[in-house]
Amino acid sequence: MAPLPHLPADPDDDLTAYVGLRTAAAAERARARGWATVRTLAPGTIVTMEYMAGRLNFEAEDGVVRRCWKG
Repeated sequence: MAPLPHLPADPDDDLTAYVGLRTAAAAERARARGWATVRTLAPGTIVTMEYMAGRLNFEAEDGVVRRCWKG
């Protein structure tokens, strides 16, 4: 197996702090903390397992972040 390329480090951030925020406020906070890409998904949305450094994902329902993860 080939070695993994050097990936840029994700911002040092507390992902649990996003849960409960409105999606607009959460996205603004994430970008201010250095996340290059912020993605909001509806519950049950099918996503690939592809990891993308610098991306923060929100699962939101009724405009509120319910879950947050990197990649």
